[in-house]
Amino acid sequence: MTAFTLAHLSDPHVPPMPEPQWRELLGQRVLGYLNWRRNRHLIHRRDMLDVIVSDMQAQQPDHIAVTGDLVNLALAAEFPRARRWIESVGTPDKVSLVPGNHDAYVRGAPQRFAETFGDYMRSDDTAETRFPFLRIRGPLALIGVSSSVPTAPFMATGSLGDAQLNALNLMLGGLAEAHLFRVLLIHHPLRSAQKMKRLTDSDALQAVLKRHGVELILHGHDHIHSTMWFDGPQRRIPAIGVPSASSIAHGHKPAAAYNLFAIARDGERWRCEHTVRGFGDGNMVHELTRTMLV
Repeated sequence: MTAFTLAHLSDPHVPPMPEPQWRELLGQRVLGYLNWRRNRHLIHRRDMLDVIVSDMQAQQPDHIAVTGDLVNLALAAEFPRARRWIESVGTPDKVSLVPGNHDAYVRGAPQRFAETFGDYMRSDDTAETRFPFLRIRGPLALIGVSSSVPTAPFMATGSLGDAQLNALNLMLGGLAEAHLFRVLLIHHPLRSAQKMKRLTDSDALQAVLKRHGVELILHGHDHIHSTMWFDGPQRRIPAIGVPSASSIAHGHKPAAAYNLFAIARDGERWRCEHTVRGFGDGNMVHELTRTMLV
């Protein structure tokens, strides 16, 4: 069988950020804006993002997963800019999206995000935008959940909530006999060393995954290369993170990169080869690593 290629990028924080109106700089946004002016506007660059997307498109993936943080402060002017960007990445049938914490930076932002990007986050069988969503693409079942919630200043935690966890439990139970390669898309990693950035109900999500399983988890949020493993019903589940798609290398954070997964059925088992492409030495994107996950 010919492999199905899934690309994964995250946290583009689509630059440049428009200047906010003074009335928009309240609460959480004040601190975020000061941080952007002090250093983040130097870290997140449009030229880096454009090169990453161009290289990814040159690989001709069958589908693209984007795991959140399209905007920075959820300013009104950011949403149409981010919409134009994701349209340049691909059409809604070719791209699946889940929101990040910056996409829900303030009250009202989650609704604006859903209104702007709903067609990239809908299940195949509905015109409504709700989580979890289910999209079947080739041999893949793409399952998107939203961990994005408005938080207090200095916090970047995420949460799914009981309703979403219960719906996910039912959805995964219904997929048990479908013989599809199940990919869970989420912004927050399931394990974090930083309390202020953690997924608060990760234990409950892990319990659902241990009961029903998926073949692969994709996330963003930490802006680093990451591979973690979690318990499933029969085997361990790989959870893969990725650096920001627009970032220069800074501190312990690597430069922009993206993931490619070549997925194919091999008899009774799945095969999944994971390739990382990104900026290494110099200004060119190239292959950084290649590993066999399953």
